[in-house]
Amino acid sequence: MSLSNSIIRGLPVAGLIVAALGLAGCSQEKAEVKEIIRPVKVVEIGEAQTTRELDYSGSVRARTEMNLGFRVAGKVTERLVDIGQHVNSGDVLARIDPSDYDLSVRSAAANLDAAERQVETVDLAKKRAEQLYAKSFASKSQLDQATLTYAQAVATRDAARSTLAQAKNQVGYTDLKANEDGIVTAISADIGQVVGAGTPVMTVAVDGEKEVLIAVPEMDIAEFRPGKEVKAGFWSDDALTLAGKVREVAGSADPQSRTFAVRVSLPNDPRVLLGMTANIEASVASRKQMVSIPLSALAEKDGQKIVWTVDRTSETVHPRPVKVGDFTVDGVNVADGLKQGDVVVAAGTQFMTENLKVKLSGDAAQQSASAEGKADITSSLR
Repeated sequence: MSLSNSIIRGLPVAGLIVAALGLAGCSQEKAEVKEIIRPVKVVEIGEAQTTRELDYSGSVRARTEMNLGFRVAGKVTERLVDIGQHVNSGDVLARIDPSDYDLSVRSAAANLDAAERQVETVDLAKKRAEQLYAKSFASKSQLDQATLTYAQAVATRDAARSTLAQAKNQVGYTDLKANEDGIVTAISADIGQVVGAGTPVMTVAVDGEKEVLIAVPEMDIAEFRPGKEVKAGFWSDDALTLAGKVREVAGSADPQSRTFAVRVSLPNDPRVLLGMTANIEASVASRKQMVSIPLSALAEKDGQKIVWTVDRTSETVHPRPVKVGDFTVDGVNVADGLKQGDVVVAAGTQFMTENLKVKLSGDAAQQSASAEGKADITSSLR
């Protein structure tokens, strides 16, 4: 009786075990059915380029810009030009009050008149002394004294003439005139303002050769030397491209921006206007051979930059640490971690996991990723 009870009690347990095994088999079968095979966009790493492009923006300006100021101090009474106006050499740009300088001219003229009268007086005395000395009615010392007095009067008259000429020049300096043909680009003083001698009042960009001023950081300044040929493009006209040449490189960095001023000469072209924004492109040798990938291909894992590479044989993806060189307009340059022939996931890296199966079809033609990051990344392995 006890044996029968044991058998009866054991039947439900065996049934449960069989049911559990059956459920486990179903779960495993469903898991195998749900294996994810994801199509991905990829880019194949091509041969690393030995050159790279430097691109800096700047503004077009005249090669020669003159900061004009009055040669005498005074109060500005007239401003005859505006910013952007073209002026010719000799044109009057502004005036200061000439009243005090007119008075100086009158005073100098009066002093000159008095000095001339004094010369006439001592000249008569000198001639009289010569006549008396010839007749032995005057001593040699008296003649010498009259001659010396005459010489002093002549010197005083000459000094008065110079003073008058200087006073007239100062009256002329109350007119600010253009020295060269050009365009007024800045006005620093206006009517009513009192300016000192030499204080900049206006800036005139001289007609002629134009140039582009760019700021280059110290890491690239060694690539720019006077005479280096570059290419200039303009935001206002995509079709306008000119061949430029580096004319001047600053000998020291700007204390605030820590960049070096580089001036690029441009050929004369009427389509290029002052103030235009220009892009200066220069080809230089790469310090390191780097390959470029799309920015969307760059991911991060455990605080380290990685990319997901595709194993063609197993059709799975795997993370690979990379060393980022720098970022470009089209992507990111990788200095270490990738080699020619590697296939990198170009988009959807947030869905990638270790050994994730990806869908590959045939021999897809991927585009090479050049060092400039301009490869076509739209091809996909489906």
